[in-house]
Amino acid sequence: MTRILVIEDDSLVSRTIAAHLKKKGYEVKLAESGEEGLELYREFRPELTLLDIKLPDINGLEVLRQLKQLDKNAAVVVMTAFDDMKTTVEAIKSGAFEYLVKPLDYLELDLTMEKAFQLKALEEKVSYLIEEKQKEYQIDNIIGRSPQMREVFKIIGSVANTRANVLVQGESGTGKELVAKAIHYSSPWRDEPFIVINCSALPDTILESELFGHVKGAFTDAVTETRGKFEIAGKGTLFLDEIGDISPNLQSKLLRVIETRDFMKVGGEKILKTEARIIAATNQNLKELVNQGKFREDLYYRLKVVEIWLPPLRERKEDIPDLVAYLLEKINRDLKKNVKKVPPEVMEYLINRPWRGNVRELENALTRAVILAKGDVILKENLPFEPEEKSAGEPGFQMPKELVPLWEVEKRYIQYVLEATKGSKTKACQILGISRPTLDKKIKDYNLRVETTD
Repeated sequence: MTRILVIEDDSLVSRTIAAHLKKKGYEVKLAESGEEGLELYREFRPELTLLDIKLPDINGLEVLRQLKQLDKNAAVVVMTAFDDMKTTVEAIKSGAFEYLVKPLDYLELDLTMEKAFQLKALEEKVSYLIEEKQKEYQIDNIIGRSPQMREVFKIIGSVANTRANVLVQGESGTGKELVAKAIHYSSPWRDEPFIVINCSALPDTILESELFGHVKGAFTDAVTETRGKFEIAGKGTLFLDEIGDISPNLQSKLLRVIETRDFMKVGGEKILKTEARIIAATNQNLKELVNQGKFREDLYYRLKVVEIWLPPLRERKEDIPDLVAYLLEKINRDLKKNVKKVPPEVMEYLINRPWRGNVRELENALTRAVILAKGDVILKENLPFEPEEKSAGEPGFQMPKELVPLWEVEKRYIQYVLEATKGSKTKACQILGISRPTLDKKIKDYNLRVETTD
């Protein structure tokens, strides 16, 4: 039963209100003074309080302030016989939901209470969702007991309370975005936006507009002015995924924003400020790109104020059993299944897989196994594995006999994989552990041959 507290010194008025509320099915408590009302609030914990402004001991506005100190989410409707603007403003500024003038219009009272309950329910739901979102990206939810992961946790804990830029590097599927979110949601700015941009998924002109926004008429399709992600992020975090794929032109513009903390919209003249923290991520070795002249060295050092290297799953095999348990719990919850048993031979098989797609590939494999499982046991035949592709050290791919730059080895191996997969870019991306835009860029840069496309 919904609880309502009425703080009103006129006993006739309070009993009349109580009679009306009880007819509506509410549980009602009455207080005739401010002190009594505050005491009853502590004991009764009502969903709504009706508060008279003029009380014999404490001014109603002071009672309102103390109620808000007891419970910042307290829903309070203020009542008074004096309809004056100053009191109204003070009441609303102090956190009152609404302001009603006596004698009460009971239809207005009912509508006001209904709106207050709806708002309270919405606030509780939003609060719950925010709390759940923060739990999802806490450090405790990044699984790993290996020395490499313990080092990652230490860095996350150290950097979270600062506004330092962070560079996260690691193969595809190692959890770079998860680490970025853990940093953001562990920080004092967790209530600010966390904005994600995949730099490899957008053409240069669109990416620039996404980052900085544009004014009306800046280009053909710019029919309205838009806010960019730097502006939307506010004091929060801007996560730039696949940062290694941005063009030299955008690299210079991004460097300027980092150095000056200001920017202009595309086609605009007004200077805007940004306080967003930048977390950049890439599955490429940025230092190598710098050495090849493909990435600005000054931008590289601006981004890697703090650097986090995420190890591939094959280098932290001791974490796989814990990851399997965690992922199965998550998958079962999502699919409303109860497949949790993993026979020792299946676990050994999972531990010894190379996992080119890392944690993402492991999760996909377990999801398929749960879907296909007949009972509550993961079976090896339900796991979506094909025969191993030949690696760079096996017959089929020949390492250069002469000493050559690293990019030449990469070029030859990508060509080999494209030929081995008969031109399937989807499969090639899975084997190489890179995104489709990254593969397309490397094919173009290295002038590689592709038999077919998909």
